[in-house]
Amino acid sequence: MAARSLATRQPNERLAALIHEAGCSNAGLARRVNMCGAEQGMDLRYDKTSVARWLRGQQPRGSVPNLIAEALGRKLGRPVTVDEIGMADGRSLATNIGLQFAATPAATVDVVTELWRSDVNRRDFLLNSSVAVAALVAPSRDWLITEPDPAVARIGGPRVGASDVEAVRATTDMLSVLDHRFGAGHIRPIVVHYLGSVVSGLLAGSYSDETGRDLFAAVSRLTELAGYMAVDTGQPGLAQRYYIQALRLAQAAGDRPYGGYVLAAGMSHLAGSLGNPREITQLARAAQEGSKSSTGQYATATTMAMFHAAEARGHAQLGDVRACESALARAETEMERSRPDEDPVWIAHFDRAYLADEFAHCYRDLDRPRQAEQAARAALEGHAETRVRRRAVDTLLLATAHLQQNRLDEACAVAEDALDLVGRLHSARGQEYLRDFQRRLSAHGSEPVVRAFLDAVRAADEERGREVVPA
Repeated sequence: MAARSLATRQPNERLAALIHEAGCSNAGLARRVNMCGAEQGMDLRYDKTSVARWLRGQQPRGSVPNLIAEALGRKLGRPVTVDEIGMADGRSLATNIGLQFAATPAATVDVVTELWRSDVNRRDFLLNSSVAVAALVAPSRDWLITEPDPAVARIGGPRVGASDVEAVRATTDMLSVLDHRFGAGHIRPIVVHYLGSVVSGLLAGSYSDETGRDLFAAVSRLTELAGYMAVDTGQPGLAQRYYIQALRLAQAAGDRPYGGYVLAAGMSHLAGSLGNPREITQLARAAQEGSKSSTGQYATATTMAMFHAAEARGHAQLGDVRACESALARAETEMERSRPDEDPVWIAHFDRAYLADEFAHCYRDLDRPRQAEQAARAALEGHAETRVRRRAVDTLLLATAHLQQNRLDEACAVAEDALDLVGRLHSARGQEYLRDFQRRLSAHGSEPVVRAFLDAVRAADEERGREVVPA
């Protein structure tokens, strides 16, 4: 039984136009929809006849309209909404929350507050969403070509002043410190509720253009942090939406360097975790090209060092040694020019220890373990004890470098140190690096030292399981 009655069904001209634009046959679209569904664990068997029915006006049920939009978006190389394919209803429109780079600051406020509200209410369609591949790079294009917002002032609610903006900044600083120390699993619910209650109220208030831009800048930074925390809690689809909105908020703030930071520090690393190295380099280069603001402000040397290091990550994953080394050299040159007293607060964490961490990742992926070992040691020497998650990551990078050199005893000994650090965190990223090390160990599973380490991992997992309080 179709979702729409035959009496009210009309030919779907929007879908027909998009299929034509994509140069896709009915059978080709059906295959693409089935593939998108398979990625989400769905066994779909649509064929060209199914597409013909959609063109005649039938709307499939459940999440299938979103899969159709995703399939066409991938073919076109840009995000496609269910509204564009002529299948919008209340739920399917909601599933696209946060994937749009809104045209105006007012529209941005509407989009981002709806995203926060849905997150606070733990909407299943949002929390379980997958990454929209077509929207990985497209927002950077929108950001690059979008003209500066001429004004962001607003009248209509309680007056927002400089002290309100400063409160958002101070809260962000505090939450960031806690996130580094304990992992996002402990902190993200606090961030989301703060955004959905206090911050949404500020955005709906009255403010001058100057205060409004400061407010958008502060909210952009907190939204980016919420995106990073979504990655750290194993929700990359949700993180993508937060990153896109952080980018649009930075645009409204008139802060081009921070927009570049969102692309290079957030979205490019998200692309990397999903196995899309070309997108890493594209996003990092977009950050480099577009970080000049309309007022002539340029990204600082520290910020540019991070942008180049992000690009190097992509080249390393592609196995392009020459391009990776060139990007790392540019990052090192920029870091030599760094003047921390001139840096904005959001890049202050990126010091030589963090740059060494980027080098260690690149050398690991290029299978250059001696250089990876040296870089990982340098990173660990520079990280403060409070950077627990980063120390866990770099300790596992060091263990991996030992393993790549067939030094099993050292690799497992170092990894046991990392096991203690990971155990102190509520972090999907920490667990991800630990699982990666375990996968690399699998070829040596018969070795006593490896069996002992894996026993320690199982014991730690059981201990954590006993500590979990049932909901």
